[in-house]
Amino acid sequence: MTETELPSSLIRTLPGSSYTDPRIFAREQEKIFEQMWFCAVRASELDKPGSFQTVQVGRESVLITRSRDDTVKAFLNICRHRGARLCTEEKGEVKRNFQCPYHAWTYGLDGKLVAAPNLTSMPDVDRTTYGLVPVHVREWLGYVWVCLADEPPFFEADVIGAATERLGSPEAIERYQTEGLAVGRRIRYEVKANWKLIIENFMECYHCATIHPELTEVLPEFAGGYAAQYYVGHGAEFADDAKGFTVDGSAGVDRIPTVSEDQDRRYYAITVKPQVFINLVPDHVIVHRMFPLAADHTVVECDWLFLKDVVEAGRDVSRSVELFHRVNVQDFDACERCQPAMDSRAYRSGGVLVPSEHHIGAFHEWVTDRLRD
Repeated sequence: MTETELPSSLIRTLPGSSYTDPRIFAREQEKIFEQMWFCAVRASELDKPGSFQTVQVGRESVLITRSRDDTVKAFLNICRHRGARLCTEEKGEVKRNFQCPYHAWTYGLDGKLVAAPNLTSMPDVDRTTYGLVPVHVREWLGYVWVCLADEPPFFEADVIGAATERLGSPEAIERYQTEGLAVGRRIRYEVKANWKLIIENFMECYHCATIHPELTEVLPEFAGGYAAQYYVGHGAEFADDAKGFTVDGSAGVDRIPTVSEDQDRRYYAITVKPQVFINLVPDHVIVHRMFPLAADHTVVECDWLFLKDVVEAGRDVSRSVELFHRVNVQDFDACERCQPAMDSRAYRSGGVLVPSEHHIGAFHEWVTDRLRD
């Protein structure tokens, strides 16, 4: 069946090769992940000057650190001398400088070259020019976002604008005070599937009645197949007998006090392209950060954020965490079930989207447009 022969209720997905071809993935790294704002680390984890984390963004390793003036800075994690990886650990702390383990070229927390063997005999070497290559940095929702592009896109439009477009106003997400929350739990998932399959899954709820029994008990409207993201400004309402957004419907923890009355007992979901999911409920926020590493390998780090008093007091958040942990496992299992079939001749021209999934077609168009020259 050709695309022109599709029934009017169906639209075509991307072809199977879009999810498996290493050449397409390399182009996505170049044209998407290395050109857009990328949510990298939780800012509060860089808690003192010299603390650092390294993150894979597209094809680059990025070094993110807190400088002596208490600002967050980011650099390509590459020594300017012979290209050695400067920091090999995922996280750590240095006292004053970063030193390359190969030839001991040494850089300050501001990225400036401060020392190297025989550097005084090379007075023509400019210490700023031969410092670490800087990466653009912004902070929002308590996370550090980086962009490798020479000229980054407008953050307010591409990132904050995604939340505004979904919720209807920028104030709607600000009421959750996400930058002041604390990480109550973090789980890292190794998903053997293409990053686009994960996004497509998150954007629709046609599958919810089939694989998410716990979620549909709390959010019964999801059993009808329409995701909250299908409607601008809509939050899925809790079941009448659900006291909180927990695995058994029991009460959660302290509500975020600035959440408005019309946001209470509702769940909102936001996709911030290319790699962030934000889930909002009255007493906590769940943030997924995807790190695509290969065409068939994506790491997802999921943070459950609660009021600081809740975390510092050691309150039991296990029932809140367990609900979306089960959703994650169910979703990622489904994505991994699809990934091998992307190479099948049956999926050569792609699959189809039913009406409740048609909004995913806009995501496919966005990917196609980004990869054009």
